[in-house]
Amino acid sequence: MKKQYLEAGKIVTTHGIKGEVKIMPYTDYPELLCEFDRLFSGRNHDEIIVERARVQKNMVIAKLEGIDTPEEAEKLRNKILYMHRDDLELDEDTYFIQDLIGVEVKDADSGEVYGEIADVMQTGANDVYVVRGADREYLVPAIADVVVSTDIDSNIMLIRPLDGLFE
Repeated sequence: MKKQYLEAGKIVTTHGIKGEVKIMPYTDYPELLCEFDRLFSGRNHDEIIVERARVQKNMVIAKLEGIDTPEEAEKLRNKILYMHRDDLELDEDTYFIQDLIGVEVKDADSGEVYGEIADVMQTGANDVYVVRGADREYLVPAIADVVVSTDIDSNIMLIRPLDGLFE
């Protein structure tokens, strides 16, 4: 089941004298966090309105509604911030890593089950799926030549392994 709220970052400290906070983003691109008008915090996912945000040295400096002093901002230190899944549109064939974890990986031709995705390694050139089988782990490149289809709702990924991938 897909999570409705996804971890977006963590407030690590205050910034300046106007109540701004410094957020360590949990995204590949800190600029993405600046696009949100709202974030959520705590177990109840309380809504927080973002008045403005900017990137500074791979961190996000944000002014949150109702937080106007460094003392108020300090109270938010170490809070995890969440984004609502519906607030972000993904490109086709792009998925949240946490949605891929646990997806069953099968051979597109034979139907053989190789295991489940246990982790996603981001290498720069392309992601690599760590597929945990019954007795070993496999590294599967997330490229069009290998991944035939991904159905997050059905929890299945069909692949066509390159020669030697599982030997």
